[in-house]
Amino acid sequence: MTTTKRPFINPWLLVGLLWVVAMLNYLDRQVIFSLFPLLEEEFAATGLELGLISTVFLWVYGFVSPFAGYMADRFGRVRIILFGLIIWSAATWVTGHVSSIQGMLWARAVMGLSEACYIPAALALIVEVHSEKSRGLAVGLHQSGLYTGVVLGGVWGGWMGDNHGWRPVFTILGAVGVAYFLLLWWLLSRRGKEAVGDARKPDLLGSFRQLLSTKGFLILTVVFTGFATTNWLIYAWLPTYLRENFQLSMTGAGFAATFYIQAASYVGIFVGGAVADRWSQRNKKGRIYTEAIGLGIGAPFLLLLGMTSSYPLLVIALLVYGLGRGFFDANAMPVLSQIAPSHLRATGYGIFNLAGCIVGGVTTAFAGFFKQALGLSSAFTLAAALSLFCALLVLLVKPAPASVIGEEPR
Repeated sequence: MTTTKRPFINPWLLVGLLWVVAMLNYLDRQVIFSLFPLLEEEFAATGLELGLISTVFLWVYGFVSPFAGYMADRFGRVRIILFGLIIWSAATWVTGHVSSIQGMLWARAVMGLSEACYIPAALALIVEVHSEKSRGLAVGLHQSGLYTGVVLGGVWGGWMGDNHGWRPVFTILGAVGVAYFLLLWWLLSRRGKEAVGDARKPDLLGSFRQLLSTKGFLILTVVFTGFATTNWLIYAWLPTYLRENFQLSMTGAGFAATFYIQAASYVGIFVGGAVADRWSQRNKKGRIYTEAIGLGIGAPFLLLLGMTSSYPLLVIALLVYGLGRGFFDANAMPVLSQIAPSHLRATGYGIFNLAGCIVGGVTTAFAGFFKQALGLSSAFTLAAALSLFCALLVLLVKPAPASVIGEEPR
């Protein structure tokens, strides 16, 4: 297998176009959490039902991700990205028109299907068109779209909830998604066809078997699962925790739960991506060390997050956790590309999502169910221990020789 030497599109233009899709995906994910109080009031929803809004999305997203990743590896990443975006737009619009908590759960399930088509395909496409010298920075720039979406979802969602209710949020996002789908389809279709991997693509089960037998893949799956579990606990329940423990409004809690983490993560993805790009040129494990640093520095501050009653210390904890998260996010797919060939990368990332969402979904739902008895601070203590464990575990991974993953210098 050989790596594509002439990408079908300018590598940095591609990152810019995908940045908007990433932002929309994560805006929609986060905005629902800022609107929990309104959904609870309108639908008389229990804590478990609110938790299930996140869990249903996560489970569908997770279970579909390996298959969507395989379809992207097999038939083209651009096609799967565009398909996911138009389904996302329709599901988002429908979310704003449901009349029961059951309707909301169905709408979020379809949303999970649509977003499963995006991240594995997009990240595999980015590392395909970027060389080892720029992959970390390119993925980091793309991930900044995710962070921007989380911030907008928290702040704009809280403001809309306070002033206009929850339904207009999803109607607006659905319309924006359709408009951007048309723009993206027009831009990408004018620039030629994507070249994907090599012609010797195994079938679905063959791809799974090849990945599971790849050295280091199972370790990376466990590490990603721990990271994803921590993320989803914070996405889902930090706004509620801040409202209950720091007496903030929905707008204030949405801001505090997203802005500090995302602001620090912006720094982390660019610093972590650039450092890993350079470090990997001198040491093959440079990216792996960068991931371990990101996980390790966040652990004690997750513990602080669940223990402190001081708002300034809370802000410090969120900032340091966000910095470490950025280090990890910028290098998750580039590290996978160091052990897996191109035609398996979207599938591999889909398996990561599957494992992360199963565990993350269970944890998020039961955090809601037990929050009155145990308190949400116990969830953040668990997240701290999990992050430290994953930081040590990822150090066991070793990059594969170039002959195994089929990389050529560019």
